[in-house]
Amino acid sequence: MNTKRITEFGLLLSVSLVLAYFESLLPVMITVPGVKLGLANIVTMLILYRNGFKNAFFFMSVRVVMAGFLFSGITGILYSFTGGLLSILVMSFAKQFSFFSTFGVSILGAVFHNAGQIVIALFVIENLHILYYFPVLCLSGIGSGFLIGYLSYLLFRTYNKFF
Repeated sequence: MNTKRITEFGLLLSVSLVLAYFESLLPVMITVPGVKLGLANIVTMLILYRNGFKNAFFFMSVRVVMAGFLFSGITGILYSFTGGLLSILVMSFAKQFSFFSTFGVSILGAVFHNAGQIVIALFVIENLHILYYFPVLCLSGIGSGFLIGYLSYLLFRTYNKFF
């Protein structure tokens, strides 16, 4: 990695941590636990589209660990990393197909992020009844994925003008 890329990575990491912090301050408007917007994923999407899977995975890993230690603890890191790993894998696969726009890639990422968290919850809680919660998380993933996809689309247009 050259100096320019390291600097860009550091700046984008700080932006994503600020977005994660901002999101942690938002009042929970839905009384469903675990439902979040995922604002920091806007930056992850940018890196995935500009720099590919390896850089996006590395970025997501660093962001999840740092945000976890700052805001949610070890349990949050475990849930976020598993969801993030599945999300990055699915998004990088989906973006290879032209019929998936940033909206579709983001929605798939959000839904599979929730799927990864449900898998971890199955191991932690050791109760299959947690699967009843998955449709709720799918619906919230579709909504937040669409919003993040739209914001990512706007960011890509602006970012490409400047860089």
